[in-house]
Amino acid sequence: MTAEEMRHPLTVHERPEAGAVEAVVFDWGGTLTPWHTIDLGQQWRVFAREVHGIPLDSADVPEEDLRRAWQLAERINEAETSAWRRGREDQRSAHLDDILREAGVDPRDDRHHVALAAYRRFWEPHTHTDPDVRPLFEGLRSRRLKVGVLSNTIWSREYHREIFARDGVLDLIDGDVYSSEIHVVKPHAKAFETICHELGVEPTNAVYVGDRLFEDVLGPQEVGMRAIWVPHSDIPTEQQVTVEVTPDAVAEELLDVLDFVDGWLGR
Repeated sequence: MTAEEMRHPLTVHERPEAGAVEAVVFDWGGTLTPWHTIDLGQQWRVFAREVHGIPLDSADVPEEDLRRAWQLAERINEAETSAWRRGREDQRSAHLDDILREAGVDPRDDRHHVALAAYRRFWEPHTHTDPDVRPLFEGLRSRRLKVGVLSNTIWSREYHREIFARDGVLDLIDGDVYSSEIHVVKPHAKAFETICHELGVEPTNAVYVGDRLFEDVLGPQEVGMRAIWVPHSDIPTEQQVTVEVTPDAVAEELLDVLDFVDGWLGR
């Protein structure tokens, strides 16, 4: 048994009995938006160039300027990697501004806003909502179920809502919670309890849908939620935590969630 398993044991007698389904809550990255394998170092090289005033399309750049930019990018990357490690080990959350400060960037600086815009442009192709999400959310709403989002993220609530609005699904979300604003990450019980409180339901009356066994199956099941696993993400080895859990259902496609919910509703 790993250290993570010892800290997060899950046995049948510890799990509260599930009740009638009243809400379905979704993970974001790898679930509502398809998984993408990304060069995470590149996001910070893009950011760092803008901090140092080096246009992305500029080929004639003094070597010293580039060296300083790459050093900054490496510091930010190391700070982010440490933040996510703390999340896996101690369930402590982080915010993008805190990561940047740790790397020596002042989020209030004018260049920060330009760099942040470049950073978001980098992420643009990787944040698009799966086309099945709107019909899925509409299907859940037609069954008089609430729809929620709970995401481990360093990004702000506003940024996530901008993405949902851009992709035409924000109007179908009844409640959303982001780890960057609650000081803990999944699988901490407080994360799941917070979204259930936001939706006005008990955890035993909610379902969670996500792509990671540690964060999205073990966590919700420990507080009494049903858990649907979406096993499509190619999660890097260093981000994985080995646990022995059994999802309540496995969705090969997002719309399969409706069939599982119908079974629990007795339809």
